[in-house]
Amino acid sequence: MKNIILPALFAACVFHFQCSTVRKALMPNISQDAAMGKQVNAEILSKSGEYPILPEQGNQEVYAYVRNITQKILNSGNVEHAKDFAWEVKIINDSKTLNAFCTPGGYIYVYTGLIKYLDSEDQLAGVMGHEIAHADKRHSMQQMVDLYGVQLVAAIAAGAATANKSQQTQESAQKMAQMGSAVVGLKFSRNHEKEADNMSVAYLCGTEYNSAGAAGFFKKMGNQAGTPEFLSTHPSPPNRVQNIEAQAAAKNCAGRSTNEGQYQRIKSLLR
Repeated sequence: MKNIILPALFAACVFHFQCSTVRKALMPNISQDAAMGKQVNAEILSKSGEYPILPEQGNQEVYAYVRNITQKILNSGNVEHAKDFAWEVKIINDSKTLNAFCTPGGYIYVYTGLIKYLDSEDQLAGVMGHEIAHADKRHSMQQMVDLYGVQLVAAIAAGAATANKSQQTQESAQKMAQMGSAVVGLKFSRNHEKEADNMSVAYLCGTEYNSAGAAGFFKKMGNQAGTPEFLSTHPSPPNRVQNIEAQAAAKNCAGRSTNEGQYQRIKSLLR
């Protein structure tokens, strides 16, 4: 009976207003974020033409640098699922794309174009905090449930369709490929974007960084001609910079570090 009543309630909720109680009741278990992320990560890594991963060999220092930023955020004490998700970092070797994203379960992808574009470490930390927040607050999983329904998302996340039947296996692979593309191209709601911005400040507040680092990123984006890739999936509501800076001021965070010199040196290692 629950399987009939809850989807009906959820449909009414989405149509009329946001109903967080019903949404939470329908959300897959947190372990399924990790399972979904693992499968989406494998799908992304299989598409080397679309997502050319920067080789670790020869780029160890760059990888260590970006992963160190990630660890500082995870160690801030403010990431709810810091110990539940993988939080693996990959760098995509694409100098023309100003983007970063994080799948359910904490698989983080940062484009070389974004690293080269930014001016300081706190700006990159701010963007990474924003992306970590989307996974930590389960925004992608919420969007996937809205798009595909809780039963399909939960079944694929759990690998339930990969029995020893070729047709089921093929259908599961096709659905996973579809979902992998959908996760990367998700357009978050303004509420999700604002929460991710706010959490970026909260995460960085527990580090030595300038907690409003993400504001510097959006200021630069505001001067960018055309529509950068990041803004195609992360729509920019009005007063975004002001909100981030106001959040940082209200929290009275102690950190001030921008590490511009070190950041410029890391950028010079990328060709």
